Amino acid sequence: MSSLQDPIRDGLRRGWKVLGGPHAEVPARIVCDVAIIGSGAGAGITAELLAKAGLYVVIVEEGPLKSSSDFNQQEARAYPSLYQESAARKTEDKAINILQGRCVGGSTTVNWTSSFRTPVSTLDWWRAHFGLAAFDNDALAPFFAQAERRLGIGPWLTPPNENNDLLRRGAARLGIASAAIARNVKGCWNLGSCGLGCPTNAKQSMLVTTIPAALDRGATLIVETRAERFELADGKVRALLCRPVKANGAAVSPGDPPISIAARHYVLAAGAINSPALLLRSQAPDPHGRLGVRTFLHPVVMSAGVMEQKVEGWQGAPQSIYTDHFLETQPIDGAMGFKLEAPPLHPVIFASSVTGFGRQQAQLLEKFSNTHVLLALLRDGFHPDAPGGKVKLRGDGSAVLDYPLTDFVMEGARRAMLAMAEIQFAAGARQVLPVHELAQPYQSWAQARQAIGELAMKPLLTKVVSAHVMGGCGAAGSESLGVARPDGVHWQIGNLSIHDGSIFPTSIGANPQLSIYGIINRLAQVLAKRLSGQDVILA
Repeated sequence: MSSLQDPIRDGLRRGWKVLGGPHAEVPARIVCDVAIIGSGAGAGITAELLAKAGLYVVIVEEGPLKSSSDFNQQEARAYPSLYQESAARKTEDKAINILQGRCVGGSTTVNWTSSFRTPVSTLDWWRAHFGLAAFDNDALAPFFAQAERRLGIGPWLTPPNENNDLLRRGAARLGIASAAIARNVKGCWNLGSCGLGCPTNAKQSMLVTTIPAALDRGATLIVETRAERFELADGKVRALLCRPVKANGAAVSPGDPPISIAARHYVLAAGAINSPALLLRSQAPDPHGRLGVRTFLHPVVMSAGVMEQKVEGWQGAPQSIYTDHFLETQPIDGAMGFKLEAPPLHPVIFASSVTGFGRQQAQLLEKFSNTHVLLALLRDGFHPDAPGGKVKLRGDGSAVLDYPLTDFVMEGARRAMLAMAEIQFAAGARQVLPVHELAQPYQSWAQARQAIGELAMKPLLTKVVSAHVMGGCGAAGSESLGVARPDGVHWQIGNLSIHDGSIFPTSIGANPQLSIYGIINRLAQVLAKRLSGQDVILA
């Protein structure tokens, strides 16, 4: 891939202002119009719009600046360099593994490109229960459309790989509707390694779209630098204090004075674990106990089926087919609904996700090329028994999420495992293994149905993962219900906005990246007008 153009290295050669890590040294004090913490979906959209409005923007990112020249489709290099905690971030009780980006572009650099607008049922719930009157599907539609044009989001017209087509075929045989997933790509090579960084720059992540656009307009990017806390006084942020960090996240010089960034306005967009944590470290006002609570994950359970034919799920678009049948056939606040998708398969993430060890795992890996996997995204946040989790601080100030897997959630996981197994057998599976420590490979749907019905659905026995972190700084129409106002500004801190998925008052019920793009596009345009007097749009 080295012969392909690398827009990041080209930008550096043109003189982009990039500081930190292997780049220029970060000065002890920086003054700007707007400081943005994070460089993912919400940060990227905001940075481009504010820079376009003529504001001097400084973007602070804890992770490194990597680019297509660094992306070689190897898991062993991608996970430690591009993900939070080397792709091994876990909830406090270790029961859920969380995949989140930790690099320029955030999770947009390593996600699987799946793009859904916020479901109408979710927006209706927010208006009814959280006073977000302006979060209306028709009102948001123009902002979603702008984001879709800017980021190349559209139908994926290439035939699905076998891994995804098995979901389509199995569902069809059961009379279950499925559909294609829109993707944010241009000129995609259909390699299948989206989660390891796109080596061809086809994925329209923040790394190759909005962050470069902001840098071209004079923004400064500070990398390998952790935002530690805000200095607060009189209802305002007076400064953002930061420290350089090593590749593993350790402070470079713990005893040195912190870097201080003074700005007219601050935008917190560090993700739905790190954003609440930064406010907690800053001892931000929280008069109604809303900070860090109602943090959602779309808890994910999985099912592995072995097919007669080759599946080779590592090739082709990683997620291109889905079904919402199990979301749409029950009330949003009823039994836990779930979306079904077919994730990509790569050896390390497969081996670390399936159960068993030694000979048992060796036997699973022998069948790797014939293995098909389905995942179920459980829609949390709409029922009293699925209230999400709580972001807390460890003794060293680092963030950890306490997310109890309630009986209600785990019963949803059981129904999801049953649904996935039935679809896999309908698609021709020779055997199906629910990803659960006590499960065995089952040879028929009847055998699987009985066995799954009897499994002890308990944390740590049931393998649960997540790549969608939302909430913790929820937006609401009154300060008693949320951390942020409907316009994204913190209820008690007048010069601080929150522009990431942490403002969602529930989970989305769909892969959240486009929800962040569209909703933050609207909030950032309002903020740009307020700070600069300029009308700007994402285009």
